[in-house]
Order: sequence, then structure tokens, then C-alpha cells
Amino acid sequence: MEDGKLLIFSAPSGAGKTSIVKGVLKRTPMLVFSVSACSRPMRPGEVDGIDYYFLSPDDFRRKINDGAFLEWEEVYPGSYYGTLYSELERIWGMNKHVVFDVDVAGALNIKKKFNERALAIFIKPPSLEVLEERLVNRNTETEESLQKRLGKAEHELSFAGQFDRIVVNDKLDEAIAEATELVHRFIGLKHES
Repeated sequence: MEDGKLLIFSAPSGAGKTSIVKGVLKRTPMLVFSVSACSRPMRPGEVDGIDYYFLSPDDFRRKINDGAFLEWEEVYPGSYYGTLYSELERIWGMNKHVVFDVDVAGALNIKKKFNERALAIFIKPPSLEVLEERLVNRNTETEESLQKRLGKAEHELSFAGQFDRIVVNDKLDEAIAEATELVHRFIGLKHES
């Protein structure tokens, strides 16, 4: 798709970004989710090529050296996440628009490369306390990883103003509706209330 657009969603871990992205995708058939690559192990229930492309750290570094990534980030030492150029080709080849669910640095890198062709939306939790509660309720974090994520979240929140739009996820249904409206406006669809 020559005029394919990019919808970029970013947020601190636990802000509800993935739920919002799924809600927007369900309401917008012209969008296809870009599957990110990562070097972390698969979690129970995840599927390679659906949730992420799971690569070993060595394979990830090899692809970095080969220039295969649109953007990538070493999120924590030895822990890589990124977007393969092949995802853009795959989705635009289907005549669809690309949706990204990426970290703050990745989102800003993609926005910088594609400028007006991209809409960057930051999903913000109502507060750091609510974010901590959501992360604790997930039951996927150790105390150490929880503190690491909260520290990173505080840092990521400082970049919210560099995004095109901010959606506060206080009530999930309302956040999905707001994000969907922003996306529909950007890709030129009439939004149905």
C-alpha cells in the first residue's frame, strides 16, 4: 500500500496498552498488528509469530547487524525488542495500515522516520499508584522486576508530551473508544459513535 499509514501505541508496562490496541484492531478492519521481535523467553500462552517473533539474543544482534530492523532497543541489558522491516512489507502488501505496540523509544524512532505518515499515541495510566496495582495484579512480576518496571514507567511518562496524542486509561472502554476515534480520524474513516 503506497499510502499505508502507521499507528504507534506506546505506554509504560501495565498501562493497558495491549488491551486498547486489541480494542482498536477489533473495530478497524483496515489495521493489522505489527508483530515485534524480542529476545526474551516465551511466556505461557504466547505463540511465536503471533505475540512476538522470539529470537535468541545472538540472532537478534545478528539481525541488527544485517539492518533488518526499522527500530530496536536494548530495553534491559541483554533484553532486546524491535520491529522488523519485513512487517511493514507484509502488512502494506495486504493493503492495510500498520499498528505498532512498542516501547517509548521505539515509538519515537518510528515517528521520526515516518513523520506525517504516522500517528503516535501514548497510553497513560491515571497514576503511578494505579499502574503499580495493575502490575501487582498481573502476578507476573517479582519484587525486583516490579521495581524495575515502575522506575522505567516513571521515566517513560516524561516522554508523553512528545507524542501526537495522549489517552488516559482510567476506564478501559472509554480509552478504547477515544483511541479508536483518533485512529479513524487519522486514516480517514468516519467514526461511528
